[in-house]
Amino acid sequence: MSTSQEMSLLRFTTAGSVDDGKSTLIGRLLYDSKSIFEDQLEAVQRSSERKGLEHVELAHLTDGLKDEREQGITIDVAYRYFATPKRKFIIADTPGHIQYTRNMVTGASTANLALILVDARKGVIEQTKRHSFIASLLQIPHVAVCVNKMDLVDYDQEAFDKIVEDYKEFAAKLQIKDVRFIPISALKGDNVVDRSEKMDWYQGETLLHTLETIHIDSDYNMVDCRFPVQTVIRPHSDEFHDYRGYAGRVASGIFKPGDEVTVLPSGFTSKIKSIDTFNGAIEEAFPPMSVTMTLEDEIDISRGDMIVRTNNQPKMEQDVEVMLCWLNNRGPQPRAKYSVRHTSNEAKGMIKDILYKVDVNTLHRIEDDKEIKMNDICRVKIRTTKPLLQDSYKNNRTTGSLILVDEVTNETVAAGMII
Repeated sequence: MSTSQEMSLLRFTTAGSVDDGKSTLIGRLLYDSKSIFEDQLEAVQRSSERKGLEHVELAHLTDGLKDEREQGITIDVAYRYFATPKRKFIIADTPGHIQYTRNMVTGASTANLALILVDARKGVIEQTKRHSFIASLLQIPHVAVCVNKMDLVDYDQEAFDKIVEDYKEFAAKLQIKDVRFIPISALKGDNVVDRSEKMDWYQGETLLHTLETIHIDSDYNMVDCRFPVQTVIRPHSDEFHDYRGYAGRVASGIFKPGDEVTVLPSGFTSKIKSIDTFNGAIEEAFPPMSVTMTLEDEIDISRGDMIVRTNNQPKMEQDVEVMLCWLNNRGPQPRAKYSVRHTSNEAKGMIKDILYKVDVNTLHRIEDDKEIKMNDICRVKIRTTKPLLQDSYKNNRTTGSLILVDEVTNETVAAGMII
């Protein structure tokens, strides 16, 4: 097995308001960690020279599309991949404007860490609070607050300390388990990959070192065993004539051959006979591994069913209470039927009741205005045609999340977190 397969993968999302230097920061990470190709670098150097800039405009490394660069806009969620000898990374780069709340929700839904940029001159602003609220709503386990543009405040420790204090005061209301603060200058490269000589008062780690070493294995729920079945494998070959395997991705918990399991919704019980992978049988499966399980008994199982440990089962209910982020420019229509997609399962459903909207900037509940528009976050009750095998999102980000799809247009209209 090659080391690249054993290397852990960190997914992180970046958020900041328009000119906080997000693109420059990602550019600096890629540039200083030697994760970009020579030709990319040359193109950026040429483009910087054309504009008469004295330094290499690192932001261009991430602004990607040429026409987008020329219009001076960054849109949608861009995924970037890079690796260092210690870890592989996927960056979900989302725009900062308020009208892109939905993009941040999309980009952050699978992240281990949120990287929130704060301009050292402006401090904690409304957008910082909004991004932090979304990070806490999506239960992102780690947050790195990068106080950028320290070069513009003469690397002053007091400016940094004040932002740390303000942020901690606000974050106390949120459920973020692990917050770290790093003073950086993305433009000059201070504390991004290399330690800053200008901020000897800061004894903490650089950003890259934080990303490489932050402990993420325990972010997964290893207690509640959940295995949503994606497909049934029946090879039509003589060699595997009687093979019947259930393939999917482990959502949470640790499964081992010999474990007593229950198949939901039918409630039949059996034991795990084997856990197979592309490289052969294994002794245990844990998230986020994709595996095929075989059981000792013949049970009728199909896509959308869930294999769980007999003594620890999710709720099976048709009524679900959900925090929804509305993604569509048309609000929810009264009595409209949606397709509810939850793990590998699908059901029809409707929004029965809108309980309240959340003011994303103050965290207050708005109970008198029930009109949902794009980017709104609200608490609703949904009724589905068949029971969903659900855990709360707080305990399980996989079995606790769902999306609503408009059956007519096939657009994803909302993403939800089960309460």
